[in-house]
Amino acid sequence: QMEDPIQLKEEGNKYFQASDYEKAVQSYTRAIKLNKDKALQAVLYRNRAACFLKKEEYAKAASDASRALDINTSDLKALYRRSQALEKLGKLDQAFKDAQKCATIEPHNSSFQETLRRLGANIQEKVNAGGPSSTHQFSTDLRVQKMFEILLDENSEKEKREKAANNLIVLGREEAGAERIFQNNGVSLLLQLIETKDPELILAAVRTLSGMCTGHKARATAILHYLGIDNICMWMSVSNEEISLAVCSLLQTISDCLLGQGKEEHHGKEEAVVLDTKKDLRMITMRLLDMLVSKKVSGQGRDQALNLLNKNIPRKDLKDHDNSRTIFVIDNGLKKILKVVGQIPEMPDCLPMTENTQLTASVLLNKLYDDLRCDPERDNYRVICEEYIKSKIDPQNMDKTLHAIQMVSGVLQGPFDLGNKLLGMKGVMEMMVALCGSEREIDQLVAVEALIHASTKLSRASFIISNGVTLLKEIYKKTQNEKIKIRALVGLCKLGSAGGTDYGLRQFAEGSTEKLAKQCRKWLCNTSIDARTRKWAVEGLAYLTLDADVKDDFVEDEPALQAMFELAKTSDKTILYSVASALVNCTNSYDTKELVPELVQLARFSKQHVPEEHPKDKKDFVVKRVKRLLKAGVVSALTCMVKADSAILTDQSKELIARVFLALCEDPKDRGTIVAQGGGKALIPLAVEGTEVGKIKASHALAKIAAISNPDIAFPGERVYEVVRPLVSLLNTERDGLQNYEALLGLTNFSGRSDKLRMKIVKERALPDIENYMFENHDQLRQAATECMCNLVVNKEVQERFVADGNDRLKLVVLLCGEDDEKVQVAAAGALAMLTAAQKRLCSKMTEVTTQWLEILQRLCLHDNMKVQHRGLVIAFNLISADKELAKKLVETELLEILTYIGKKEDDPKKQHIINTARDCLTKCMDYGLIKPLSQA
Repeated sequence: QMEDPIQLKEEGNKYFQASDYEKAVQSYTRAIKLNKDKALQAVLYRNRAACFLKKEEYAKAASDASRALDINTSDLKALYRRSQALEKLGKLDQAFKDAQKCATIEPHNSSFQETLRRLGANIQEKVNAGGPSSTHQFSTDLRVQKMFEILLDENSEKEKREKAANNLIVLGREEAGAERIFQNNGVSLLLQLIETKDPELILAAVRTLSGMCTGHKARATAILHYLGIDNICMWMSVSNEEISLAVCSLLQTISDCLLGQGKEEHHGKEEAVVLDTKKDLRMITMRLLDMLVSKKVSGQGRDQALNLLNKNIPRKDLKDHDNSRTIFVIDNGLKKILKVVGQIPEMPDCLPMTENTQLTASVLLNKLYDDLRCDPERDNYRVICEEYIKSKIDPQNMDKTLHAIQMVSGVLQGPFDLGNKLLGMKGVMEMMVALCGSEREIDQLVAVEALIHASTKLSRASFIISNGVTLLKEIYKKTQNEKIKIRALVGLCKLGSAGGTDYGLRQFAEGSTEKLAKQCRKWLCNTSIDARTRKWAVEGLAYLTLDADVKDDFVEDEPALQAMFELAKTSDKTILYSVASALVNCTNSYDTKELVPELVQLARFSKQHVPEEHPKDKKDFVVKRVKRLLKAGVVSALTCMVKADSAILTDQSKELIARVFLALCEDPKDRGTIVAQGGGKALIPLAVEGTEVGKIKASHALAKIAAISNPDIAFPGERVYEVVRPLVSLLNTERDGLQNYEALLGLTNFSGRSDKLRMKIVKERALPDIENYMFENHDQLRQAATECMCNLVVNKEVQERFVADGNDRLKLVVLLCGEDDEKVQVAAAGALAMLTAAQKRLCSKMTEVTTQWLEILQRLCLHDNMKVQHRGLVIAFNLISADKELAKKLVETELLEILTYIGKKEDDPKKQHIINTARDCLTKCMDYGLIKPLSQA
């Protein structure tokens, strides 16, 4: 039985806690060999590094920490462990750099600060003690030479070779080290390491080369020419995923330098050298395109070539008018990309591919099409596609024709409008329908998939409905092939959604949607079926969960939920969208039209069908489903989905995920769970990018979390400042009252935390909106806005706005102190107390803004609510303290009697703060000589 990497990790953790580091290393090592998930791989390397530190095997610890950082550059634990290991190895300067990065990320971490102080002192001591001999002993040249001697000596001990390899990687990332390696014939020696065919040495050599190329155009160009692009592409073509990825990273680094996107550093005379990089970039592009159609290239290698093309060819910014690289790829490689999307994995002549290869190729087709600037360019793209697909359609050769239909299917997953035009080509739709009726299973498989992608457009779906639904039904009922059966079902689901009440699923299912959904869940949980086929089960459920009975059964089926969440972690655009759609259905977070009672009655009178709410779509059932999803770990799945590449996570998928998050945040009791599982962090990008509706939904979910959570826990570090803008975006009249209210609560919570957060709220121009809500007729909105302002007036910039001439801000606060709503009074009186304490000018200004000021102040000082009364007395004390003339003015009013009445009361622990404040007022008046002590009266 295959061991589970996660279980092995947990086993390793237990051994580590028990101080059995050898067994912990063994567990982590087995997990590393079995695991394919990159995020988990980083954790495993990081944990093994901790073991090696305890075992005092510092070279291995540094090596594993570096591997973890290769996968996740922001892994703080791995960075610190590498710093500790490098310090023990005597590489103080490198250890210092890592510790410095740690301290930059977490400046208040005392361990990082102490490490920095210690390393700084040790480095200084070494520099002070050093002379010519010590300089020579530790010279970079000697270190480089020694490392290569060890690496190229077949008799060297394995541990020594690994240590030398890792030292070389670190050295290659430093400018001085990279230059010495380059000058000392290092590239030739690194090439020898690659030719040893030892995976560890190949990785070390490739990573060293990447470090040497980073930010140095001349060196990157020289290394590219020395190694040769053919060799680099050959290394990237291997089936070893780690090597393929490392070579891909090297080629990306070289491309960045050639494009001038690296961290360019100037070295000596290099500024005077003008390098013509266009020829090299074109050569790289041509070799990557050749890789797409070569049978010698592994599936991993093909994916890396597609990823490099996706990242580097289309323009990053459409304001840049130069799209010549895209035009070059279309003219020289569009047919090669089409050949990849036209591959059929079930056929013997298929190119080596992974589960993501064809979708990545479709994404590239879409990016290239979107990068075109005018109709003639788009027409050229279309003509190339049409001619290539026509050349593959041959009624006498069904295998060849299958590839043509598969290409159309692939284009429909990329530039859809173009795919829709290709469907209109003579014979294409008819061929798709005819293939459904074929006896060959492979024909049915390709045709059904093509029909599913084609049915997204209603105009085309009508043709398919009238010609293909019957065939899909027959295929579903008769075929024994699960791969075809599941696709046929999804096709019927999709057509049923597109085709109205007379066709498709509604006609086919005849009330048996629960049975079909059960079958989809069964496929979903069957891990013996390939992921490419299981994803269709998710898409089927995305349609079927529109039925209330189906969604209720689905959330009770934990194995099916877990299987769906696991699939959501894959880089597949269709799966992400389907999972998000199913979750939107299960949480009822889609938009529903409110039925007007009068129109319902009218419809019934005219004997029209009026849709009624299903009992299981009522609130109690929805809440129950949400709780079930939370318990099953839906938040972790959603946070994983949010991290997907932008090419995979579309704006539509982002909106769906935001809708689900908002539904999950409905109950305040659940928000802590959502935060603990990373939901707060995941919502921030959703609130910033995507559709307008999606951004609003995500912002509202953030507001719900921010309203009741400790910001330091929900949004640790600098992340909290990113949440302010989404909250402020909800403060306008286009948003509904609940969104306004919860955004104000969130901002109130934030503004009470720190002055830096208050400044951020001011910079986002939230003050005018908050002031507007202080005028609101709605009690809760007025209260929330006033409480927010109460926190904000602590900020000096906000105080200055109250002091400035020509505004009614102070008047508004004074009048709010006279409101009947106690909560509003508490907040407004608190704001006024702070303002008058901080700015003496506001004390006199308060007496000028309204004739009611004295009456309001007296009411505050006599208020039944102790909070309001205390704040009123503080305001009175501030006014008396500010100016003797103002104090005299107050003494001549009934306020003196109020102060005397309160000040004479017997001491009372519950009210002592109130009594003391009144006595302070009287004492101040006595100091001015405005009143006499009781003994002299």
